[in-house]
Amino acid sequence: MRWTVLDSPIGEFSVASDGASVCGAHFGRVDAAADEPDHALSRQAVAELRAYFAGELTGFTVPVSIPRGSEFERAVWREMTRIPYGETLTYGEVARLVGDPGAARAVGVACNRNPIPVIVPCHRIVGAGGKLVGFGGGLPRKVHLLELEARVALQQAWS
Repeated sequence: MRWTVLDSPIGEFSVASDGASVCGAHFGRVDAAADEPDHALSRQAVAELRAYFAGELTGFTVPVSIPRGSEFERAVWREMTRIPYGETLTYGEVARLVGDPGAARAVGVACNRNPIPVIVPCHRIVGAGGKLVGFGGGLPRKVHLLELEARVALQQAWS
């Protein structure tokens, strides 16, 4: 696994590739991360992340693989990728979508364990009534990502 770090509006962000897909991401610098991507897939991931943070990309195309996680976590992570750009769902709504309506807290745990934040958009899941609760990268980052997406979605709707 090769890590690359990029500067972003939410601080340093590291992304990992196994050469075939993106398999990890981390808020901050990973010790093994290089500042420049060293193969095509890493360059694609970094380019897409930069375009996303600039408000120019609303959907990632870089291949992603998540080699670990329980069946429930994987179902939650798949559901995250289905939440449209600029929209949110609650933990309870995601729990219902994955077939376990009483598992809102477990959805929160799965969000916290998401190995590829931003690309697998756990920031789009919020508390009941739209409350901003919990985020592995810290609430200020979650707010930034949600505001970015809301602003871009609004600009696209009105243009």
